[in-house]
Amino acid sequence: MTESTNTNHTKLFNGDEKEKLKQLIREGIQVLREMESLKEGLSDTVKNLAKEFEVKPGVLRKCIKTAYKADWDKTEADYLQMEHILDAVGGK
Repeated sequence: MTESTNTNHTKLFNGDEKEKLKQLIREGIQVLREMESLKEGLSDTVKNLAKEFEVKPGVLRKCIKTAYKADWDKTEADYLQMEHILDAVGGK
């Protein structure tokens, strides 16, 4: 057995490593809290604008995700394929 591992092959952290891990966890928690707050704010904005523009919030969220991923071509192709399938089965 080496100084840095125990018999279960679990790393034993020295003082400096423990401090780095503590800092990582503190910063990670802060980032997750900020992300949660930002998501809540975006959700509220989407709901308000959806009401104002008389569209479903899901449509606005889909617009945001499509713009973020920059994948309109794929999205458009998916919708065209869906339209074709629904036409074929009389579900449109």
